[in-house]
Amino acid sequence: MTSRLEKLKHNSKAESDQLKPGDLVGVSKDSYLILDTLPSEYDSRVKAMEVDEKPAEDYNDSGGLEKQIQELVEAIVLPMTHQERFQKLGIRPPKGILLYGPPGTGKTLMARACAAQTNATFLKLAGPQLVQMFIGDGAKLVRDTFLLAKEKSPCIIFIDEIDAIG
Repeated sequence: MTSRLEKLKHNSKAESDQLKPGDLVGVSKDSYLILDTLPSEYDSRVKAMEVDEKPAEDYNDSGGLEKQIQELVEAIVLPMTHQERFQKLGIRPPKGILLYGPPGTGKTLMARACAAQTNATFLKLAGPQLVQMFIGDGAKLVRDTFLLAKEKSPCIIFIDEIDAIG
């Protein structure tokens, strides 16, 4: 199957160097020649998420959070901006952090500032969206969210109101 895919790529009108496993493509029904790449399809709730490719927030927009800013920089910013240092020392950086507190204390602002400092896309998902109506619905939304994040890489996923899940 792989060799056939490779053959299709080389005979296609689409740019073969831009095709990657998992891409959706349109093919000719007669020759199976790849005609074009198709846009990724995500759950409509993923499309409705807040996606900010260039957040502009700054840590100076918040007041009195110096300790939290320092912890955020050490846990997220430095591993994203200086990966080689962590690899050289054999340190595995955290995959995520939990920001908690009452509404209006700067959690979203801090996450957006972190995305701005690392030149990452900011992807905001509301926790109640993860509540599934059907079996597997929530898992599909999470998968689609991470696929979108991978496509927009580097990316910071912010799940707001996670406590609403119950």
